[in-house]
Amino acid sequence: MTRVAVIGGGSMGRNHLRVLRDLAGVVLVAVADSDAPNAESLGRAYGIPHYTSHQELLASERVDAVTIAAPTTLHHPIAIDALAAGCHVLVEKPLAATVDEAEDLVKRAKAAGRILAAGHVERHNPAIRELKRRLKEGQAGRIYQLHTRRLGPFPERVRDVGVTLDLATHDVDVMRYLMESEVTRVFAETRREVHASREDIASALLSFAGGAIGLLDVSWLTPTKIRDVTVTGERGLFRAEYLTQDLYFYENAHAADSQWDHLQILRGVSEGAMTRYPIDRQEPLKLELQAFVAAVGGKGAEIVTGEDGVAALRLAHAILTSGTEMRPMDLLGGISSR
Repeated sequence: MTRVAVIGGGSMGRNHLRVLRDLAGVVLVAVADSDAPNAESLGRAYGIPHYTSHQELLASERVDAVTIAAPTTLHHPIAIDALAAGCHVLVEKPLAATVDEAEDLVKRAKAAGRILAAGHVERHNPAIRELKRRLKEGQAGRIYQLHTRRLGPFPERVRDVGVTLDLATHDVDVMRYLMESEVTRVFAETRREVHASREDIASALLSFAGGAIGLLDVSWLTPTKIRDVTVTGERGLFRAEYLTQDLYFYENAHAADSQWDHLQILRGVSEGAMTRYPIDRQEPLKLELQAFVAAVGGKGAEIVTGEDGVAALRLAHAILTSGTEMRPMDLLGGISSR
């Protein structure tokens, strides 16, 4: 059994507690939150010890692994303490507040011989996993463009980061995952309309090394939640819905012609059949935490690595820099370290 503690008792931390309590092979050990009444309430609800200090939790309990769902600015110091205590660590995205901090965590985890996972939960969405499988099989042919939308109302819970670090980190990670290619150029526009100090809407254009174009839209100014990604290729268009876990394919009738194959030139695009694929719907967070626990147990499960978390954070900061300075960012070597 893997002994796991949760650090951070906000909305995401509560989800971690809920899932871990019922996860096979896990003993939920304790929870820490700086708000004493909240920590006490969570400890009572789950029948586990509670602490207002993560340091006290780590010193008092025998813990194999921790999940960190604290404010972003605290990710780095908490993860340092957890790694120093010998724990494997999963950190909710973004991995840290800055690229330097994220890289430091990767180095420390390697030196300690511990797993560092980034909580990019959308990688575990069954619709995205199925989309990835079909793209890898070549069903879309050569990919021309990806378009991600992550829009919704302003979240009261987020104060320490803007919409780019909070939301766009999901989508740049999903884009890299689907494309298996790095971004070489970014141009973005960002605006602050409601948030007191940070951007709450951003649009970015990304160029991938393989030639595809990425379009990314994130917003806290939309009165309804929209979460989707479309992938346009030679043979048609995929559309994946994160919230409903639906996956559709809109066929290019020209490409579907029996005379067309990958050695020939695609001479046109026309509307073909639409297919909705059956998806085994599951909670992405449960799949993410299952993978983390399995990796801790040495079972080689697929996790979002610390290095992946660094890459997503670098891209998010490139989007912020481009939007703030109103200039394109050339990311030589794949991803800029700026």
